[in-house]
Amino acid sequence: MPVARRTDAVLLLVALVWGSSYLSAKTATVALPVMTVLFVRYATSALACGALVASRRTRRCTREELRAGLLLGVTQAAVLVLETYGVAHTSAANAGLIISLTIVLTPLLDRTGSRRLPWTFFLAAGLCVLAVGLLTSSTGLHAPRLGDALVLAAAVVRAGHVALVGRLTVGLPLDPLNLTTVQTVVGSALFLTPALTRLSDLAHSSAATWTQLVYLALFCSVFAFLAQTWAVQRTSASRASLLLGTEPIWAVAFGISLGGERLTLWATLGAMLMIAGTYWGQAIERTHRTTTARTTKKDGERPAMTPSGA
Repeated sequence: MPVARRTDAVLLLVALVWGSSYLSAKTATVALPVMTVLFVRYATSALACGALVASRRTRRCTREELRAGLLLGVTQAAVLVLETYGVAHTSAANAGLIISLTIVLTPLLDRTGSRRLPWTFFLAAGLCVLAVGLLTSSTGLHAPRLGDALVLAAAVVRAGHVALVGRLTVGLPLDPLNLTTVQTVVGSALFLTPALTRLSDLAHSSAATWTQLVYLALFCSVFAFLAQTWAVQRTSASRASLLLGTEPIWAVAFGISLGGERLTLWATLGAMLMIAGTYWGQAIERTHRTTTARTTKKDGERPAMTPSGA
């Protein structure tokens, strides 16, 4: 499989896993406080990453990886705080759909290249903005509810995080596992103090709750963080955001099929517009990036150019 398609496939799998995370987080926060859920999620992730790092014994964390991991750990933790509190006050389907506004914001913050996306990209992104309006007012016009507003804020922070991943990692020999390990340790430290007073609740948690926590830690954190970092290093932050923007498809699917949630007519229209805008924007970004790369390569060609440029 070509590298580009392999990268896209990994990002789509991350989107599927993250799409399922909203229902898992909503279920877990019914039984436990949000900060306790986040601490257990990060602490379990940190232990798993630490075990992977110790088992390979091939490379220690560099100063550059530590510096990038510390900053990305803070921004990723901020995203998860807003997302988890948000999903606790809205539906899993709504949260997964609203977070897709990241595709509007990431290109504005992506400064890893000098190229500008065409206006049609932002027209596609505008469909997503309209879709969010339909989702948050599906039962009548009103200001966004608390959960909706928190997820909207999470979309803003996530856009900054994705752009930051690209800025700090593209073109550099940074190891995704080391970066993820640092991020999970940072998150564990940040959430330890707020979670201390309610950690005793874990002893009385059911097997179903622990299953949700382990799933959030190993799949939605360790796997997703590793895969996202690996993929963003091989593509643009804007394209990564668009592919991760398919997350609402999975969020709606899991919310309806397993969570018993229901979409109204207006919310269904909003979901369709969100998906259409995401795919349209993805196609525009892919075409623009390919054309720009070819133009840049052509401008930089010399008569004696060697195959090393590939």
